[in-house]
Amino acid sequence: MTKMAIKPTLLALSLITGLFSGTARAHFPLMTCWFESDNVVCEAGYSDASTAVDYAVNMYDYDDNLIAKGMTDKRSIAEFSKPDTDFYLVFDAGHENPVEVDVVEISEK
Repeated sequence: MTKMAIKPTLLALSLITGLFSGTARAHFPLMTCWFESDNVVCEAGYSDASTAVDYAVNMYDYDDNLIAKGMTDKRSIAEFSKPDTDFYLVFDAGHENPVEVDVVEISEK
């Protein structure tokens, strides 16, 4: 009789595990940047294809001085004027590791 009771219990546990495994999937922040004439344009988002609206994207020089602050718009885009110095951009979503894009990784789109 014990063998019969174990099978429904295992089935129930398998179903519960299957239901909650989809919610445990992690997503991480992403950012792609490109040059458009004298501007630097960055699109931020997440690996699950969700957008990042109203998030800060900051531009720093190589001495870690803040050059410019930006916010993503309703399209998840932040735009900056291209500085005369080398720089990197940071998108910090707050719950994961921040995304950094270095100027050497950026090209014309």
